[in-house]
Amino acid sequence: MTDKYEQVIELAKRRGFLWNSFELYGGTAGFYDYGPLGAMLKRRVENIWRDIFVINEEYYEIEVPTIGIEDIFIASGHVGGFSDPLTECLKCKEAFRADHLVGDVVENPDTLSADELTVVIGKHNIKCPECGGGLGKVYEFNLMFKTSIGPGGKRSGYLRPETAQGMFVDFPRLLKFYRDRLPFGVTQIGKAYRNEISPRQGVIRLREFTQAEAEIFIDPRDKTHPKFGEISDIILVLYSQKGQEQGSSEKMSIGDAVQNKIIAHQFLGYCLARTYQFLVRVGVSPEKLRFRQHMKDEMAHYAADCWDAEIQSDRFGWVEVVGIADRTDYDLKAHAKQSETELNVYVSYDKPIKVERFAVKPNMGVLGPMFKGNAGKIANALKLLKSEDLSGETIEVVVDGKVIQVDKEAVSFENVTEEVHGETIIPHVIEPSFGIDRITYSLLEHSYFEEEAKVEEGEEEEKRIVLRLPPEVAPVQAAVLPLLTRKELIDPANKIVKALRKAGILVAFDDSGTIGRRYRRNDEIGTPYSITVDYQTIDDGTVTIRDRDSMKQVRAGMDGIEENIYDMIYKGKSFDEAGRKV
Repeated sequence: MTDKYEQVIELAKRRGFLWNSFELYGGTAGFYDYGPLGAMLKRRVENIWRDIFVINEEYYEIEVPTIGIEDIFIASGHVGGFSDPLTECLKCKEAFRADHLVGDVVENPDTLSADELTVVIGKHNIKCPECGGGLGKVYEFNLMFKTSIGPGGKRSGYLRPETAQGMFVDFPRLLKFYRDRLPFGVTQIGKAYRNEISPRQGVIRLREFTQAEAEIFIDPRDKTHPKFGEISDIILVLYSQKGQEQGSSEKMSIGDAVQNKIIAHQFLGYCLARTYQFLVRVGVSPEKLRFRQHMKDEMAHYAADCWDAEIQSDRFGWVEVVGIADRTDYDLKAHAKQSETELNVYVSYDKPIKVERFAVKPNMGVLGPMFKGNAGKIANALKLLKSEDLSGETIEVVVDGKVIQVDKEAVSFENVTEEVHGETIIPHVIEPSFGIDRITYSLLEHSYFEEEAKVEEGEEEEKRIVLRLPPEVAPVQAAVLPLLTRKELIDPANKIVKALRKAGILVAFDDSGTIGRRYRRNDEIGTPYSITVDYQTIDDGTVTIRDRDSMKQVRAGMDGIEENIYDMIYKGKSFDEAGRKV
């Protein structure tokens, strides 16, 4: 059986999409270069993501350093807990993810501790996959790349393992930018780094990769979405917790999934829908896309609910490409504690409300002479007491780490009614996190087709390789092909190239070889439209436009060709509308 992964990677290397990094020096696992076509394909994917989340959702984009100081990652938990279980071969010294080695003998190996994995490996006599040698004790290996900042290494830092933390650290500034109003979102596209133990899955598992993330700060008291009605009828394939227990997924509308509490709330469901629209728009096959809910034993401790968009790959099975999580208030609380800075929002009520509360009123006339300079601190501590704290013979408060006893005569208390205009809350965070590299590879695999077709009329059929990428994603969007290398055809061809470039269309000029071979070269790289200049062009000013997928051709005017092609790429104009059939 043909290995589609090998076919895609062979094409990607040969035509300039993907290359192994450091190839001149033998390369190293977990790193890939994007060639001329791959870099453009990736940029187009990123720009469509920006169109959805930045332009249409109005989540402004920021950019923060890829190196972070240690305090950030202590707060986020990465320093203490961002690790994978590692075991090394005692013979060849190769390192492996221990949970990957035991996947065939236990369920949910990622939930096992290092000691439990060591027991499983020993019990089932699991050996080194490379040389058959014995495996050592499993231990936790932190995946962050550590560095030092400045000369002498006085301050520790890390290459960021995700783009999210920079957005949390900027929360006070972002809150002011958005005029202290919830909800608001912020996005970032950039590099992240993870020192993977054994990245043996090509571009699926990299040590340096690109993330596109949105952090959406919402009011925890109201997780409805104002635009939920726009997407509630979208049908998704959901692989819920219950479905995983039963071994089956189901198709369901977003509205029904939220109403039936399969998806926690509207805001999360809205993000699933927009993720689906993005993935299908860039070229992921809907038939090979599902949303899998995290099981309870794999759900992050801070998450109220979490779903992964998974794409089916011929070699790797279901691959996670997007994670969509309700991270609650975990991140802001963690950074507030570590930085000793309040990270909250004052939310005004539409109408003031009256509330009754217990109020302690310190008597400064008594406290002042008794406690001198500490009287103010003691008074503030007394104001925080509850009614049950005042039931004893004496009152105790803690100030500067010391327990201080205060006579009851120094305080009075009562229930008071106040008019409250708002309250201070810590926002919850909804996070859709996209792995751009995995998505980009998936597009190549899902759009790769081989078929028997004639190169030119009259010739025998041979294999045609075609990348059926959506026109707005294709790296090269149009090819201009003079029928022959003659000045009378080259001049109008160059004129067309110039007009297309001025319209913002990436165009290739190709006059080498037969016209059929040139069509094939452009089919291979996903060029959606080829424009042939021939001798009829000289006579009547028309050219032939060929459609990549159907190989149909129409005749259209050379004047206005740039608008014609642009409308097919970006405005949904059909190929049949582009001209008259040949």
